[in-house]
Amino acid sequence: MKLIRFGNFENEKPAVQLDNGQRIDVSAFDSDYDEKFFGTEGPKRLKDWLSHHQDECPLINDNIRLGSPICRPSKIVCVGLNYTKHAQESGMEVPNEPVLFFKASSAIVGPYDEVILPKNSKKSDWEVELAVVIGAKASYVSEKNAMNHVAGYVLHNDISEREYQLEREGQWVKGKSCDTFAPLGPFVATSDEIENPHNLHLWLKLNGKTMQDSNTSDLIFGIPKLISYISEFMTLLPGDVISTGTPFGVGLGLDPQLYLKGGDEMELGIDGLGVARQKVRT
Repeated sequence: MKLIRFGNFENEKPAVQLDNGQRIDVSAFDSDYDEKFFGTEGPKRLKDWLSHHQDECPLINDNIRLGSPICRPSKIVCVGLNYTKHAQESGMEVPNEPVLFFKASSAIVGPYDEVILPKNSKKSDWEVELAVVIGAKASYVSEKNAMNHVAGYVLHNDISEREYQLEREGQWVKGKSCDTFAPLGPFVATSDEIENPHNLHLWLKLNGKTMQDSNTSDLIFGIPKLISYISEFMTLLPGDVISTGTPFGVGLGLDPQLYLKGGDEMELGIDGLGVARQKVRT
C-alpha cells in the first residue's frame, strides 16, 4: 500500500493512493498513521479493512494538499556520510561505523510544501535520502531480524544549513532541524511494495539541473546494519524514521559551493517512492 495524508498543515487525514493513481480518504479507519497505527500492524489491519470498505471511501481531489505521510514520529534518526563519494566531497573520512544525528520532528512538512530558509541562513543545502519507517519496537535487534521491524519506506529531503551544522559549535542537529527542513513523501510505501531497498535509483534536480544521481546499492551501511546498530543506543518506536544518508552531489561539495536561495525549486525522487517538489523562499 501507499499511505498518504491530506489536508491543511497539522490537520491532515489518512488516505491511501491506489495502484491506478486514485487517492481515497480512509479517515473512517480507526487511526492516523502514528505510533499506535504502526505498532499494531496498522498496514495489515488497514488492508483488511479496505477489502470490505474501499468502495465506501470518498475520492480525494488531486488539488488537495498532501502532508507528511507520517503523523509526527517520536524521532528522526539520520545517518551521516553513508555514501563514500559524499563523505569525500564533504572533506571527511569514510566512517568505520554509522554516524548518527537527530533531526527534530518539528521540521517535518509535506512533499510539495515550501522550504523556508531560516533567518540569516547563507548555506542551506539539499540531500535526497531513502528513509525507513519503523513498524515494530526495536531494542538490541540483530541484523538477521532487523528487517522484521520495517513498516515501509519514504522519500526524504534532508535539508541542511551547513554553517549551522559545521561552523557553529556543537552537534549537527542545529543545521538539520529548522522548520520545513524535513519534507517527507509523497507517500509511505509499505515494505511489500519495495522488493529490494538496497537497489533503488535516487536523484535530485535543482532548477531542472540534475545534482544528485545515485543508487542505494552504494550505501556503506545497509538497512539491517543501521537498525541493529541504532537499536543498541536507543529504542526505536513504531513510526520512527531512519534517514539513511545522501549520495554525492550536494552544494557543499561543489567548486564553487552552491546553496539554496529564494525562488529555487528542488525536484527529487526514488524508485517506487514517487517524486517530490519543493520551492524555496526566504
